[in-house]
Formats: sequence, C-alpha cells, structure tokens
Amino acid sequence: MDVRDGVLPDSIPHLVSQLASDARDVAQAEIALAKARAGFAVTRYKAAAIRFAIAGVLALAALIALLVGLILSLATLIGPGWATAVVIGGTLLIAGVFALSGKSALSTGATE
Repeated sequence: MDVRDGVLPDSIPHLVSQLASDARDVAQAEIALAKARAGFAVTRYKAAAIRFAIAGVLALAALIALLVGLILSLATLIGPGWATAVVIGGTLLIAGVFALSGKSALSTGATE
C-alpha cells in the first residue's frame, strides 16, 4: 500500500486530490495549446500582411509608371505642361469619384 501524506491511495480524499491535479494539468495543457495556436495564427497573418504590403507598393509603382507614360504620350500632342495638368486633373477626378462613392457607402451603411 502506498501512503501519501497519511491518506490511503483508494480513499476519497486521495481520489478528489488526484482529480483536482488532473484537472489542473488538463487546463494547463489546453492553455498551452491555445497559446500555440494563437502564435501560429499571428505568424501566418503577419506573413500575409507583409505580402499584401509588398503587392500594394508594387501596384502603386505600376500606377505611377502608367501615369508617367500617359503624360509622355500626351506631351507629344499637347505639350508637357498641359499633359501633366490633364493627367493630374483626370487622376484627381477619378479619386474624387471613389471618395464620394466611399462616403455614400458609409452613410447608407450607418442607417441600416
């Protein structure tokens, strides 16, 4: 017979103590698992966010190259100053349309 702290191994206090110890071990294991899963998710989302940022920077560079090309193409027809003004005006007009569209989407979404 194994006696621990003066309590018999098959006694109810021993079994309750063992149950509490096992429950604590399970809870600690579940917490460790949750932390591991959260760490994995954070790492995965961080890598995805970095890739999205790189894609955004490259897309912006492509847009700038497109606008410069448009200015150079128009410069042969209407001159460099006017070509720059036309491209900037057109770009600002498109940006304004998107801004107003976003504003209306927010205002209609707030009333729902």
